[in-house]
Amino acid sequence: MFVLVSGFLTFADGLAKMAARVTGTSRVLNKLEACIDSGNYYEAHQMYRTLYFRYRGQKRYAELKELLYNGAVKLLRLDQCNSGADLANLLVDVLVQSDTEPCDEQIERLGRLFALLAPHSPERSAFLARALQWSAGKEQPARGHPQLHRLVALTLWKEKNYPEARHHFVHSTDGDGCAAMLIEFQTTKGYSSEIDLFIAQTVFQYLCLRNPSTASVVFLAYTRRHPSVHPGPPYYLPLLNFLWFLLLAVETRKLAVFTVLCEQYQPTISRDPTYPQYLDKIGQLFFGLPPPPKPQGMFGNLIQTLLGGLEDDDSGSSSSQVGVAPGQSTSAEVQPEELD
Repeated sequence: MFVLVSGFLTFADGLAKMAARVTGTSRVLNKLEACIDSGNYYEAHQMYRTLYFRYRGQKRYAELKELLYNGAVKLLRLDQCNSGADLANLLVDVLVQSDTEPCDEQIERLGRLFALLAPHSPERSAFLARALQWSAGKEQPARGHPQLHRLVALTLWKEKNYPEARHHFVHSTDGDGCAAMLIEFQTTKGYSSEIDLFIAQTVFQYLCLRNPSTASVVFLAYTRRHPSVHPGPPYYLPLLNFLWFLLLAVETRKLAVFTVLCEQYQPTISRDPTYPQYLDKIGQLFFGLPPPPKPQGMFGNLIQTLLGGLEDDDSGSSSSQVGVAPGQSTSAEVQPEELD
């Protein structure tokens, strides 16, 4: 009987402590909402941090993720950039600490928080770096989940930050979106003589990232929709024909075709000093060519720096395509046709 009574008292004591914690947390939450309603954002931020440490200590990760996300959204919408960014970064910390695997829900949330953070702010850059690092997980490219890159690219495109949007599109699998952005970028900011250059660099970089599928999508979408590109193939611009043949060669993995192609289009390739560097990398990845001797001098070092990020991505995967977000198709078969 004594054992039963003792056990009951221990259980009751545990319930009482739990109820006290819940009551204390509810009190803080109510006070937090009152602070936000009255415009006392600093105190509200401190209360969020208090709850963060409390929930984290109790390993109440599911509730903590909800609290931090909703708090970050509220503060950012109230133009409290520093406080909102702090909660957003704490959210990423919790995703790491709780071993949360990258999933659609959390990636969508991180994409929304990025969009709410002030453009060009150091807080946004710091948040993005941490979010991408978490999103890489165990199975995604080292530079981050393709879907998070896509969401970031769409936000930057909306802000007319075309160069940064292009960078993140290249690390995504959204070839259609990338093509639409490139067309807008070229027609509003580029010269008529650069129509082919805009798509060439993007195709080369997709290929260097072992993503020939999306490289084909972006090329076909760009050439079909650009108002100044005549329907093809064949195309009026030699560089577009070269890209078309290159994608076919990558699909068949025939070294002889790749070699002849580079020789025949040498004048076209020489328009940009980075093109041979990209093609060297493509030759290694898809046709088994050995790496060429590293270029010497300041210019050679500059080229290596530009390509360094792509080489880092290569080391993390041996597949021919980066991860594809569920429900998002990225493949487009390139059909050979008779060209003049």
